[in-house]
Amino acid sequence: MFTDLPLDALHTYCPPRPEPACFDAFWRRTLVEARTHALDARFTEVDAGLALLRTHDVTFAGFGGHPIRGWFLLPRAAAGPLPCVVQYLGYGGGRLLPHDWLLWPSAGYATLVMDTRGQSGPNRPGDTPDPVGSDNPGVPGKLTQGLLDPHGYYYRRLFTDAVRAVEAARGHDAVDADRVVVAGHSQGGAAALAVTGLVPGLAGALIDAPFLAHIRRAVEVTDMGPYGELTRYFAGARDRIDTALRTLDHFDGLNFAARATAPALFGTALRDEVTPPSTGFAAFHHYAGQKELKVWRFNAHESGGGEQRAAEIAFLRGLLG
Repeated sequence: MFTDLPLDALHTYCPPRPEPACFDAFWRRTLVEARTHALDARFTEVDAGLALLRTHDVTFAGFGGHPIRGWFLLPRAAAGPLPCVVQYLGYGGGRLLPHDWLLWPSAGYATLVMDTRGQSGPNRPGDTPDPVGSDNPGVPGKLTQGLLDPHGYYYRRLFTDAVRAVEAARGHDAVDADRVVVAGHSQGGAAALAVTGLVPGLAGALIDAPFLAHIRRAVEVTDMGPYGELTRYFAGARDRIDTALRTLDHFDGLNFAARATAPALFGTALRDEVTPPSTGFAAFHHYAGQKELKVWRFNAHESGGGEQRAAEIAFLRGLLG
């Protein structure tokens, strides 16, 4: 059932942003620190049994110089530098296998799939550990790791990795560095949205059901995972809620959206209890670049599924040819 604001209210829903005074300085220092480590992007060609594609096992240096894994695929018959889609992943899963990422190379683009540090699952395997621990108690999952200090928060590392993935893609000879697009659903949408505010000159962004946007509202209107990790933590850490929320403000997609310049296609679904639609609409309304939004009235966190992908293909064809 519908559990959030009615659609007519969502179309005008643009809440204030909870922006820390040090937001730009925090992220500027974070990325300067990351770039003190050589990117050292390595693309090792592998035989994945995909006759029409070239496939590479990727490693590059992310936050702290930590090695981040990925896949890089491109059409074997393509000539000249290609547009590239940098793909970020949903919560709790890893990079899977090369044949799981055929959409964008089949559409004629290169794609770099970034593995997610410290996340994996029995049906969504990953290959990138997170060597950084946390000095504060939390609940199972990633949302409370380092939650009392933005410098040690898990998503500082993940969003930095996401920026470095764009740098790795831009450095490959087969990629047109001026035509790089970021893409993702849910947590992947959060990473894509963050990168739009941190990396200049992107050609586009595909942001579907973005997580970690309008966080202060999300934790008040849903207990579904992953936000449920925060609400369970708050229930026991009553005296730390304000400190934790101030940390989360450094990672809220609304603040990245306000700094974005790349053309973007968003997707949101009105029955989504994981990333409530009011949070997706808020991100869309604050997004400073050219933007379009697909609204799926009777869908949940899957958003538009294949229809959203079809809209993304058409959107990129209009942007990139």
